[in-house]
Amino acid sequence: MRLDNIGIDAADPHAVGEFWEAALGATRLTTEPDLLESRLVIDGDASLDICVVKVAEADQEPLRLHLDLLGGTPGNPGGQAEAATRLRALGAHDLDIGQGEVPWTVLADPGGTPFCVMEARAAYVGTGPIAALPLDVADPDRDAEFWAWLTGWQDAPGIAPRTLRHPSGRGPLLEFCPEPAPKPAGPAAKNRIHLDVRLEEGDDVEEIHEQILDLGGRVREHDWGPLPWRVYLDPSGNEFCVLGGGGVA
Repeated sequence: MRLDNIGIDAADPHAVGEFWEAALGATRLTTEPDLLESRLVIDGDASLDICVVKVAEADQEPLRLHLDLLGGTPGNPGGQAEAATRLRALGAHDLDIGQGEVPWTVLADPGGTPFCVMEARAAYVGTGPIAALPLDVADPDRDAEFWAWLTGWQDAPGIAPRTLRHPSGRGPLLEFCPEPAPKPAGPAAKNRIHLDVRLEEGDDVEEIHEQILDLGGRVREHDWGPLPWRVYLDPSGNEFCVLGGGGVA
């Protein structure tokens, strides 16, 4: 398997998807009435697709996964302000989520979903436009082991209790951060942003299903109708999808 998608829920997937495509310098893959998908190359054959999907109303619970964008760098600390200015010109706006005095800048995309523009950090060398993907979890060590198995990503230096990164040593950091509160239960509670993994040739979907359950994941119950992929929860209740090698699982 490999980490394949960053899924974003939005009432207007075209406006939000076009913003992220421009913000990240991604390449358009798919445009449908309820979907806009673009690809961000990490290193060689490695990539992440930004998949913005239409929903009637995005969950307004505090984000458990969000995007930290590269801003300042050790060689250009002023890059943070420059990046924030560019993103505002693309349609982002400043947002107060109670962050107080922090070294990063909090913005929202055109759909109102928060993200951060980060200050210079040594760990962000070679990340590309997405510096980090912080994920709230109940147990950073347990969940990092789960996601390492799920994605093939490896431990990397960072400021979170546990951090994973693509084996190339490039691309964003996947950071496991202690959750401020447990994930709300019930079929109506859904992360506004989630990650998807895709099967590789030779992967056995039933074996992977059993391993997900053995490692503390579970099937995500929903009323979304038939889907061409499988939806799960990680051990802390965060949604993720398992996509087939041809888009079906």
